Amino acid sequence: MIKPIYLSLFVLLLTNDLLAGDVKQVRNSDGVVEFTNADVDVRKPTSINRNKTIIYKSLSNDGESFSFSDQKPLNGNFEVLAYDCYACNPTSNINWHTISLNTADYADTVKTMARKYKVDAALVRAVIHAESAFNAKALSKKGAQGLMQLMPGTAKDLGVTNAFDIQQNIEGGVKYLAGLLDTFNGDIKLATAAYNAGPGAVQRYKGIPPYAETEVYVERVGILHQRYGQES
Repeated sequence: MIKPIYLSLFVLLLTNDLLAGDVKQVRNSDGVVEFTNADVDVRKPTSINRNKTIIYKSLSNDGESFSFSDQKPLNGNFEVLAYDCYACNPTSNINWHTISLNTADYADTVKTMARKYKVDAALVRAVIHAESAFNAKALSKKGAQGLMQLMPGTAKDLGVTNAFDIQQNIEGGVKYLAGLLDTFNGDIKLATAAYNAGPGAVQRYKGIPPYAETEVYVERVGILHQRYGQES
């Protein structure tokens, strides 16, 4: 267990380390205390909204440093870092070169929309994997919705009336991705950076914005794109 002096230091550091939102301490029905900026249903055993990427931050055995893992610590206190975008977590221990691919879900819709908007179907699957891990009901804290995590304003501009409708979401996301590829002259890295951080940020920095989340997102989408391409 973490001694009180360490726990005090731990709490002090929380607000600086979390990406956004107020940190709160919650005790779940299994008695485990979590520090988190995500919404937690305390009536259930320790868990965070499954639409988010979860990383556990805990004090190392030496009591002087922190360790990060996507595996929940078996004992002791820990902080929960919840990321809305599945592939945007800079400290994720997921091996993107070996993580299981999903080549089956929504395959026909992905192929149809990719063909319609002239986008590589493997890239579409990579973006879906990165954005929502193929969870059609994914909803981010910022309001991004569905498989390709469309923001309400963007969805409206794309003609999407229900972002949780699988076909509408994929068509809207692919249409948006196609527009970004056109804007950035077919540069996949810049287009996917824009999908994550917005085209304005990419244009402002004249390249991939220096945001940790965007940098890892672009890298991981690239890895997934290559792997899905090899499966097709």
